[in-house]
Amino acid sequence: MKLAARPDNQPQNDPALLELPHVLLVLDQLPKALGGGERVALKLAAHLPQHGFRASILCLSIHPETTALLAPPCPIYLLPLQRTYDLAALRGAFELRRFLREHRVQIVQTFFESSDIWAGGVTKATSTAKLIWSRRDMGILRTLKHTIAYRLMADAPDAVFTVSEQVRRHCIEVDRIDPDRVQTIYNGLDLSDWDEIERPQKTSGDFAVTTVGNIRRVKGHDLFIRAAASIALQFPNARFTLAGHVLEQDTFQQLQRLVQELNLGDRFHFVGDVKNLKEHLAASDLFVLPSRSEGFSNAILEAMAASLPVIVTDVGGNSEAVTDGVNGLLAPPEDPSALADAIYRMLANPTQARAMGAAGRATVMQRFTSEEMMRQTARAYRRLLAKP
Repeated sequence: MKLAARPDNQPQNDPALLELPHVLLVLDQLPKALGGGERVALKLAAHLPQHGFRASILCLSIHPETTALLAPPCPIYLLPLQRTYDLAALRGAFELRRFLREHRVQIVQTFFESSDIWAGGVTKATSTAKLIWSRRDMGILRTLKHTIAYRLMADAPDAVFTVSEQVRRHCIEVDRIDPDRVQTIYNGLDLSDWDEIERPQKTSGDFAVTTVGNIRRVKGHDLFIRAAASIALQFPNARFTLAGHVLEQDTFQQLQRLVQELNLGDRFHFVGDVKNLKEHLAASDLFVLPSRSEGFSNAILEAMAASLPVIVTDVGGNSEAVTDGVNGLLAPPEDPSALADAIYRMLANPTQARAMGAAGRATVMQRFTSEEMMRQTARAYRRLLAKP
């Protein structure tokens, strides 16, 4: 295990910080393009000292170009593992045990499958630290071995934090985890990051419709493209963008071909991994999330915080943020025609769309702030540590 990064402004042996209960956040990886889980873990690490805890992050893989290492909120360690069932994994288990003891870790919170199962198993077998699983999806990335392992380890975690009530039910009904151990804590945003959004001037009838999400089949971008082809016939000045890092090259190539087949070459643009999401959303009139599966989407909250009207598929926890007809529209999954109808409704009724955008920002202010996320997390931590 090696130290990969440390905050420049954090003294290595700050006595006050060292006295705080130590939380270790374990991630499968820190990729080049950070996903929602990695970003939430980094946010937790940054805010925990304000709530009476100190944090470290442990990763099983780190991409050398990940932005997470540029300004780390806490020490980040690398324990490189390619498999969790070979000799290297056994040696890694001893390293993790030593780390937990030497650094007096009291809570281990894991993210994603390998961390849940391998790091969670090592934690329970070799230490007295409390174990928390962070569950962010409906098992979309699981293999059969993961499904079996989760059921066998259903009694292992002292608590399970889920990002939506739909994910909570999945943990209870599919993984057979005791309901008393499973708690929904919604993702939160720092709304100060979304203040003072300046929107560019546009000609009447010009519309920019966007979706944001790393390019994978599960995100349903093909459905968005098909809906865009229908809308393009009715709104000649509508433009469509897809912002996101390419995670599945085959899927990306299929999407590019689909754009050409539907004659959207000059109307639909892949803009890649945008550097300034706030600016990108400010230039948009409508946000669409066409996912086939979601636990709970950070992208929805970001669009709502930017006061954009949103259209989302009714999967996972999306309906826990979006109330149909109030702060956005819900569309059935796998239905590009219904998605196109919802887009048409928004573009044809700009006054109503703006009202939904304002209602969306109000929803984030009321229910989905970083402050509320951290308050619930810290309270759950203290409750766990108070148990024998």
